[in-house]
Amino acid sequence: MRIRALAISVGLAPLLALGAPVSKALAGACDLPAGETVAVSSVVDGETLELEDGRAVRLLGGAGAGARGVDWDRSEPWPFAAQARQALRQLVQGASVSLHFDARQEDRYGRLLAQVFLTRDAEPVWVQEELVAKGLARVAAQPDMAACLEPLLAAEAEAREGRRGVWRSLTYQVRDAHDPKSLGYRRHTYQLVEGKVHGIGEGKTRVYINFAEDWREDFTVVIKRKRLPVLEAAGLDLLSLPGRRVRVRGWVEWWNGPMIEISHPEEIETLETSSGAG
Repeated sequence: MRIRALAISVGLAPLLALGAPVSKALAGACDLPAGETVAVSSVVDGETLELEDGRAVRLLGGAGAGARGVDWDRSEPWPFAAQARQALRQLVQGASVSLHFDARQEDRYGRLLAQVFLTRDAEPVWVQEELVAKGLARVAAQPDMAACLEPLLAAEAEAREGRRGVWRSLTYQVRDAHDPKSLGYRRHTYQLVEGKVHGIGEGKTRVYINFAEDWREDFTVVIKRKRLPVLEAAGLDLLSLPGRRVRVRGWVEWWNGPMIEISHPEEIETLETSSGAG
């Protein structure tokens, strides 16, 4: 099945006006220690930089606008991919940037994973926040690396409410948890999914948040038991979720229907109080 989308052409000048410049206070909201300062030679895509020494940097904490869906017709441009790359290039090309690392410094491909900062007009600029605020990246957690996600989520919520950037495109719309067939077509893509929780299932090594009575076919959120203490420490009460509407984010895979596995509290939001399961 080919994914249909509303592709909107956005020039660079109006694009840069979509989000207000990051404030000094907000740039300070990411308090990871500075690692190293390096010069940028080029921008590969909307979430990847190439440094002058040949290394690549993947922007930590974001899922950019450049990842194509598996069923996308390659004859058409992926919505907002070019705009994201263009905005990132204007921010960082030829500049020296400060890399701030979390628990891991590299991904499995040898690319550096970092929150990226630079100075512009004597003020700190947080690159990830700039892109998220413009609606050119969504917030995404890496396993065991959730530092700085909270202010990014706040910036994303404002961009989504203001329909900036990708939030003006059907390709990036928040998906319906009660439409597993549609979600099934979006395997291997990063999605935000909303729906009312039906119940909680338990297995030996995992806990399941189910969105319909038939767990073999519904959309499911999967949590490994070893991650439960992290989620519970952040205030997530699984037993209170049935009947509540929640929003989850992550990569859609297939296991008895479409599923997203989460490991951080930032990947699930409770949107309303319980009114009974159903």
